[in-house]
Amino acid sequence: MKAGIVGLPNVGKSTLFNCLSNAKAQSANFPFCTIEPNVGVVNVPDSRLEKLEELVTPERVLPATVEIVDIAGLVKGASKGEGLGNQFLGNIRECNAIIHVLRCFDNDNIVHVDGNVNPIRDKETIDIELQLKDLETVEKRLDKVKRAAKTGNKEAQAEEALLIRLRDVLLEGKSARVVAPQNQDEEELLEAFQLITTKPVLYVCNVDEEAAATGNDYVEKVRELVKDENAEVIVLAVGTEADITELETYEERQMFLEDLGIEEAGASTLIRSAYKLLDLQTYFTAGEKEVRAWTIKVGDTAPQAAGVIHTDFEKGFIRAEVIAYDDYESFGSEAKVKEAGKLRVEGKEYIVKDGDVMHFRFNV
Repeated sequence: MKAGIVGLPNVGKSTLFNCLSNAKAQSANFPFCTIEPNVGVVNVPDSRLEKLEELVTPERVLPATVEIVDIAGLVKGASKGEGLGNQFLGNIRECNAIIHVLRCFDNDNIVHVDGNVNPIRDKETIDIELQLKDLETVEKRLDKVKRAAKTGNKEAQAEEALLIRLRDVLLEGKSARVVAPQNQDEEELLEAFQLITTKPVLYVCNVDEEAAATGNDYVEKVRELVKDENAEVIVLAVGTEADITELETYEERQMFLEDLGIEEAGASTLIRSAYKLLDLQTYFTAGEKEVRAWTIKVGDTAPQAAGVIHTDFEKGFIRAEVIAYDDYESFGSEAKVKEAGKLRVEGKEYIVKDGDVMHFRFNV
């Protein structure tokens, strides 16, 4: 999974990236500080993995990961190449999800490109630029398809109908994600178009320390605005989170969070929210050599889950031996789970559940 952090210049994108990643992006109080996208790989926090490590004592532990891309700030006119527009839009097209950072705090010492703080206006600025770029893509594609549709080509006619729906929605100032595919063919076409505004969005309201636990009026306005978007909204005091990551010990970090009235670090909240946004879940493999978390889509079958490890596992899938995580934790070992009759043998139709501990049998 790759998620791109976007937003206007100076809203806290690079600071957030630094909180999430061991890589240290340059952070400064002027626009276009980030030019080349910074990329970091972030572990997905999961207490179940820690428990499995404790029970199995493997040689190594590998968590699930998310790739985070810090993309240059966007300005009005980006769809026409203003600022770093074309480069920005090319970077974001490659991501699976968008983490949209909105400035929801007042601070006279940090400049705002539009002169004052207004997250609603900021959101609309970026939305418009992304919609305009998608409109350009749709209209170019529509010009090509129309000729084939006129000859009576059924596939071209179906594509033309979908493109017209997309064009009409974008012209209304809405994002392409509101166009629901009516069948499998449309779903595949939408994916092939790679439209930016079909990507799921996680809004990060960047607040000051005082609003870290409760949010503020800016946050409430954002929540009201996006309530029909099927998007996630989280509140983070990004500057404060950056201070917390500089503390040396886990105990110090936890004390800082407790003082703020927050249960866990914002990085953990954000990554979990991004996971949920993309309809992802985790299953585990556990053995003496390795305990590992694997990322799959909700609804994936056992062979599809096996294919994440290696394509041969999916091609030659015979069966899966499955232990529910709760059973593994409760009985304390694979041997005791077997003794209790809680290990299940599942076939090709099995839908993997979040937290399943699995072992695959295959033959190629």
